[in-house]
Amino acid sequence: MKRSSWHIRANALVAFWLIAAGVMAIIHRFVPEATWLMVHLMLLGALTTAILIWSQHFAQTLLRSPNRGGRLLEGIRLGAHTVGAGLVVAGMVTDIWLLVIIGGVIVGLNMLWHAGAMWRRKKKALPARFSHLVRYYISAGCLLPIGVGLGIWLARGDLAGQLHGRVYVSHVVLNLLGWVGITVLGTLVTLWPTTLRTQLDSRAESGARKALPILVGSVLLVPAAALVNLPWLVSAGLVGFLVGLALIAVPAVATGWRKRPASYATFSLGAALVGFAGCLTGLASVTVAATSWNDIAVRVGWFTLPFVVGFGAQILLGALSYLLPVVLGGGPRVARNTTQILDAGGLLRVLMINVGLVVYLLPIPSLVRVMISLVVFGALVAFLPLAFRAVRTAVKGLEPVDTPEPAKKQKSALGQVISACSVLVLAAVLGVAGDPAAVGLGTSAAGDVEATGEVTEVEVEAKNMRFYPDHVDVPAGNKLVITVNNPDMDIHDLVLETGESTGRIAPEQSETLEIDVVGRDLDGWCSVAGHKQMGMLFDVNVIDNGQSHAAADVDVNDQEDVDESIAGDQDNDAESKAADIDLLQEPERDFTSTDAELPPVDHDEGPVNHEVTLNVAEEAHEVAPGVEQKLWTFGDSMPGPTLRGKVGDTFDITLVNDGSMGHSIDFHAGMLAPDEPMRTIPPGEELTYKFTAEHSGIWMYHCSTVPMSQHIANGMFGAVVIDPPDLDPVDHEFVMIQSEMYLGGQGEIADLNKIQAEAPDLVAFNGYANQYEYDPIEVDESDRVRIWVLAAGPSRGTSFHVIGGQFDTVFEEGGYLIREGDDPDFTGASQALGLTTAQGGFVELTFPEAGTYPFVDHSMVNAERGAKGLFLVR
Repeated sequence: MKRSSWHIRANALVAFWLIAAGVMAIIHRFVPEATWLMVHLMLLGALTTAILIWSQHFAQTLLRSPNRGGRLLEGIRLGAHTVGAGLVVAGMVTDIWLLVIIGGVIVGLNMLWHAGAMWRRKKKALPARFSHLVRYYISAGCLLPIGVGLGIWLARGDLAGQLHGRVYVSHVVLNLLGWVGITVLGTLVTLWPTTLRTQLDSRAESGARKALPILVGSVLLVPAAALVNLPWLVSAGLVGFLVGLALIAVPAVATGWRKRPASYATFSLGAALVGFAGCLTGLASVTVAATSWNDIAVRVGWFTLPFVVGFGAQILLGALSYLLPVVLGGGPRVARNTTQILDAGGLLRVLMINVGLVVYLLPIPSLVRVMISLVVFGALVAFLPLAFRAVRTAVKGLEPVDTPEPAKKQKSALGQVISACSVLVLAAVLGVAGDPAAVGLGTSAAGDVEATGEVTEVEVEAKNMRFYPDHVDVPAGNKLVITVNNPDMDIHDLVLETGESTGRIAPEQSETLEIDVVGRDLDGWCSVAGHKQMGMLFDVNVIDNGQSHAAADVDVNDQEDVDESIAGDQDNDAESKAADIDLLQEPERDFTSTDAELPPVDHDEGPVNHEVTLNVAEEAHEVAPGVEQKLWTFGDSMPGPTLRGKVGDTFDITLVNDGSMGHSIDFHAGMLAPDEPMRTIPPGEELTYKFTAEHSGIWMYHCSTVPMSQHIANGMFGAVVIDPPDLDPVDHEFVMIQSEMYLGGQGEIADLNKIQAEAPDLVAFNGYANQYEYDPIEVDESDRVRIWVLAAGPSRGTSFHVIGGQFDTVFEEGGYLIREGDDPDFTGASQALGLTTAQGGFVELTFPEAGTYPFVDHSMVNAERGAKGLFLVR
C-alpha cells in the first residue's frame, strides 16, 4: 500500500475521534458524563490514535530503520486501540463497568505491545544520532497502562474518602504528563526545528538526554506519593517535571527566536508548548496549598480544560498540519499546495484559540463565556474541512496556488491579528448584548426621585436555584444595600437591570450590591447560564415613604425592630397552623398506614447487586388527619423506600430529578468521596450513586442539597438496612423511621424559620403522625419481634420505647449492647433505644401476653406531637 493511502486511512480514525469530540462539545448539556466524554474523546481517542500512528513514523525516521513488519501490525494495533477506547467510552455512557474493564485491558495491553515493538526496533537498529528519542515513546507507552488501570478502578465508582483523590490524581498525572506529555516532548525535540525549517539548537540533544529520566521519575513520584499517602510530594513531582520540560523548552525557544514561526503548524506547536508550561506552573503552585488528596484532585480538575484545549488539541492539529503534506506526497508542488491549504488563516485560528481560552478562564459573565467558547470551538474545528480539502488536493494532484509574496504575507498576518481581535470582541459584545446588566450596563435606578439619606439593608441567600427572600420593598429615595450569601454548592450572582452586580459568588462566600438611590421597581436575576431560566429571579419593589416597611424594606437603624415584627408574624402563623392540627381527629375511613414490615434477606445467597431508581417528586401528601404538606420525596413517599441487603452487597442507585429545583442524595451506608455522587443536580438530570455495603446497621440516606435541614424536613430521607452476618431469625421485622415536620401553610413546604428555630409541629414514625394508633400493627402472642429504628431528624433524636415490653436484644450503631442468649446468667434488659440524629439500630422483644402495647418516643413532647403507635398482640 502506498504511504499516502496508508496515512489517509489511518488518520481517518483521528478525524473520527475529532468529529465525535466536536459533536459532544455541541450537545454536552444534554449528555450524562459529558465532560468526561469530551476529555476522553480528545485524549484517549484522537490524540492517542495520532500518537500510535506518528510515533511509528518518527521512530522509523530517527532509527533510520525500515518498517519491516509492514503496515499490517500497525493496522492491527490501531484497530485494537479503536475497539478498546470505544468500549471504554461505551461502558461509561451505559454505566456497564465490564465494558470499561474489557476496553481498558485492550488499550493497556495494546500499548505495551506498541512500546515493545519500539524497543525491539531500537535494539536492532544501527546507532543513530537521535535514536535515544525513541526511549520517550517506550517510556510513555509503559506508563499509560498503569494510568488506564487506575482509570478502570475509578470507573467502578466505589472509591471512598481520600482514596478517590489519591487514585484520581495518579490517573491524571500518569495519562496526561506520562503518556501525552513525555511523548509530545520527545517528538518536539526534532519536530519543532523541522517545522521551522532550521537547524537543531546545539543544546537540544543533550537537554533531551538529561530530561527523560527527570520526566519519568517526576511522573512516577506522584503515584508513589499516593501509595505512601504523602500529598506534599505531588507538588515536588510537578516541579520536577517542569525542570525536565525546561531542558527541552529552553533550546526550543532559542530555535524559535532564531527562526520565527510563520505557519499554522509552528504557531500552534509553539502556543501548545507555552500553554503546557503555564498549566504545569499553575498546577504546581495551587497544589502546594492543598490540604488533602481530594483537595488536590479538585485543583487538578481546574486545569483539565486548558490542558485539553491549550495543549492537547493544539499539539495534535499543529503536528498534523505539518505532517500530512509530508506523507501525502504528490511532488513538491502538490505538497506546497496542501501546506498552503492547511495554513489558511493560521495565525487567525491560533489567536482565536489562545486569546479566547485566556478570556474564557477570566471571571467574565456567563453569556460572554459561552460566546467566547463558540469562537474557540470554531477555530479548532476549522482544521477538519481544511484537512479534507488538503487530502483531496493530494489525491487528485491538483495544481498549486500562487505563493504569496513576503509583503503580502506580512499584510495578511496583520489582517489576521485584526480579524482575530475583531471576532473575539464581537463575541464579547454579543454576550454583553444578551445580558447587559451582567457587566454593569443599564438604566438609572433613581428616576426622578430625590435621595432620602435613609438606607435599606437586606440579606439574601442564593440556593436551590432561588433567592431567599426573592424580593425587597424599598421606600422611594432610599439607598439599597443587598448582601448575597451563597450556601449552595454552585456559583451564583445577583444582577439588577440597572447593571449593578455582586459579581460571581463562590460557594460559602458573600458579596454586597449597592444602589445609591432607588426610585423605581427593578428586576434582578442570576446571570449564570441557565439559572435565570430555572427561576433565580429577584424583585426590588418601590413603596411610598408613608407606607409601613415589610420584610426587608427597613432602614438599617430599625432592623432589629423589623426582625422582631417578622418573628412575631411567623409565630402567629405557626400558632394559626398549630390550631389546625388535631391528633385526636380520625383520618378518612379508607386510611391505610405505611407498611412497616421488612421483607427478609437470604443470607445464604452470595453478594447481590441492588439496582434502584429513585425519582424525585414534589407533591402534596397528608401528614396528619386533615393536614397536608407539599413534600419533596424519593420515590413519591416520605420516608423514601427502605432498601435492605447484607454485608458485601452492592447498591446501584439512579437518582432522577423530576422536581423543580436542584436535589441530591447521600447514602450513609456507602463510603466514597462526595464530590460527584452527592452533587446537586438540576431538574431533568440524573446521576448514578454506587456503593458496596461493608458494615451492618440501619443507615440513613437523605438529600444533601442546602439548606439540608429543609430538604430532610420536607421528606427527602430514607433508610438502608444492612443485616449483620449472624442475625438471628425472628417472627416479624419492622422499621420505624422517626422525623420531625415543620409545617408551613396548608399544602405548602416546610417552614425554614421553624426548622432553624427547632420548633416542630409534628413528630412521626414513617411519615404520618400517630398512623399506627389509627391502624395498629398486629402480631401474635409469643411472637419474637425485631424493630429497626432510625432517627432521621433533621434535628432531633429518639428514645424508642415499647410500653409494657422490655428489650432483651439491643443493637445500636453497628454493635450489640445486649444480645439474648449470649450469656445464660445475664439477667439484664433495656427499656429504651436512645439515638441521636442520623443514628440507628434495632431492638428485639417477645410480647408476654395478648393485649395492646403502645410504642413511643419517650421524649414525651415528641410522642405528644405524633411519635407513637400501637402493637396489637392477639
